[in-house]
Amino acid sequence: MAKLAVVDIGTNSIHMVLADIESDGSYKILDSFKDMTRLGDGTFQQKRLSEAAMARGLDVLGNLTTLARNKGFSKIVMTATSAVREAKNGGQFIEAVAQQTRVRVRVVTGQEEARLIYLGIRHSMELLETPSLMVDIGGGSVEIIAGTRERLIGAQSLKLGAIRLKDQFLAKAPPSKSKLREFYKTIDHDLREALDQLKLEAVDRIIASSGMAANLAEIVYLQRTGRQIPQINMSTISLKEIRLIEDRLAASNLVKRMEIPGLDPRRVDTLLPATAVLRIVLELTGQKEVTISDKAIREGLIYDFIEKNKEKILIEQEVLNVRLRNVISLARRCQYPKTHSHHVARLATSLFDQTRPLHQLGDQEREWLEYASLLHDVGYVINPRQHHKHGYYLITNSDLAGFTAEEIEMIANLTRYHRGANPGPRHVAYQALGVSDRKKVRALSAILRIADGLDRSHFSIIQDLEVRVGKTVKIILSVSGDSELEVWTAQNRADLFEKLYKRKVQFVITAVA
Repeated sequence: MAKLAVVDIGTNSIHMVLADIESDGSYKILDSFKDMTRLGDGTFQQKRLSEAAMARGLDVLGNLTTLARNKGFSKIVMTATSAVREAKNGGQFIEAVAQQTRVRVRVVTGQEEARLIYLGIRHSMELLETPSLMVDIGGGSVEIIAGTRERLIGAQSLKLGAIRLKDQFLAKAPPSKSKLREFYKTIDHDLREALDQLKLEAVDRIIASSGMAANLAEIVYLQRTGRQIPQINMSTISLKEIRLIEDRLAASNLVKRMEIPGLDPRRVDTLLPATAVLRIVLELTGQKEVTISDKAIREGLIYDFIEKNKEKILIEQEVLNVRLRNVISLARRCQYPKTHSHHVARLATSLFDQTRPLHQLGDQEREWLEYASLLHDVGYVINPRQHHKHGYYLITNSDLAGFTAEEIEMIANLTRYHRGANPGPRHVAYQALGVSDRKKVRALSAILRIADGLDRSHFSIIQDLEVRVGKTVKIILSVSGDSELEVWTAQNRADLFEKLYKRKVQFVITAVA
C-alpha cells in the first residue's frame, strides 16, 4: 500500500488530499484539506503574484506538507495552475515553496490540467460511448474537455476563470450595463471558438467540476427543497435554475448577494462569472441541465500517479464498468467473501429476471440488486454480529463514486435487509425513503434474502435455478450436492416475498447431471 499526498495550488484555493493506494490500483481518500488562499487576486492584471498572496500561499503549503509528513505521507505530489504559470514571479514563488516544503512544484499547462481533470471525472462517474462535455471553472482558467468512457477527445484551456473575469469586468457590484455586456460578449466569443475547435457533432451531457459549480448546486438545491444537498457528486441543476441565480447575482451588490441562502461568503465576488460561463456553455450546446462532479484535478493526479507507477492495475483490467468497479473496490477493502458474494449476485439477478411479472421493476433496480448482493456481507469486517447493519453504515459512509446519494441509500438499505428483520416503520433510514423507493426496497430485499439463503454454506451447491410463476411460485433448483441447509434457509427467508405477492414459494430440487 502506498501513501500519497496530492497538493493542488489553484488560483482560488489550495487543496490537499491524503490517499492510500492499494496494490490492485484502487485508492481511498483518508482526509482532505482546503484553504481559499486567493493566490490569483490581482495576478492577471498585474502579471505578478502579490507579496501578500505569496506569503499566504507559503504559509498554507508549509502547514499542509508538515501535516502530511506527520501523518506518514512521505510521497507528496504538488502542482500549480494558471495563477503561477502566468505570473512573471511564478518561478520565484516555486523556488520559495521548494525551499520551505522540500517539494518540487510541477506547473502544469492548460492542456495537462484538462487531461488530469478528465482522469478525475472519468473515474468518478460513468461516461458513455458518446462524448460528454466537461467544464472545470477555476479562478484563472476554464477547461473545456470532450471525452468518452474510453478516451479524451480534445480540450481547450480558456482564460475565463472566475477571479480573472472578476478583476477584468466586475470590479463593481452590481456591474454597469456596459461592463456586463462586455463581460458576456467575451465569454460567449471564447466559448464559441473553443466548441468550434472541438468539432463535436453531439454532446451526451454537460458535466461541471470545481468548487464554484459545487456551491451553485448547493444554492439551487436549497431553493428547490429547503434542505442541504445530501451529495454534490452526480447532482443535477437545470439551465432555468442557473439563469435565476445568475440574474440575481448580476443585479445585486455584495451585501445583497450575501443574503442568498447557501452562497459561500468567500465566493460572493466570483460566483457570478462562474455561473455565466456555465449558463452560456449550456445554451451553446443546447443542453437543459448540468451534472456536477466533485472530482477533478486532484483525483486525476492520483490516477495519473497510479498509472505511471504500476505496470498493471488489476481491478481496472478486470472490470470496465466504473460503477461495478467501485462496488468491487469497496467490497475488496472490506475483505468480502468473493465466491459467495458473486454467486449470490448471480442467483439474485436470475430470480429478478424470472419474477419480473410480479415485481415489474426495471434495469436500474436490477443493477442495484446486483451491487447490493456483492456488498451484502461487507459488514463482517466490523463484526459478524449484526453485520447487515454494519454493512449499511459502511456503504453510506464510503466514497462510492459514480452513484447518486439516492442510489447509495437504496443499495445500503438492500444490504441492511438481506437478513434479520423485514423493513418496518421503526427503521428510521428506511422510513426516510419515498413511498416508491420503500416499495422497491421491499421487493428487492425479498429477492436478495432468498438468494443469500440459497448459498448458506458458501459452497455454491445451488448451481442454477428456474422460476415458474403461478398461484405458487415454484423455484426449481439444480444442485451439485446435499442442499438441505440451503433449501431450509431459503424457505425461512421467503416470508417477505410471500407476503408481498401473496403466493407461497416452493423449492424443488433436481440433481445436476
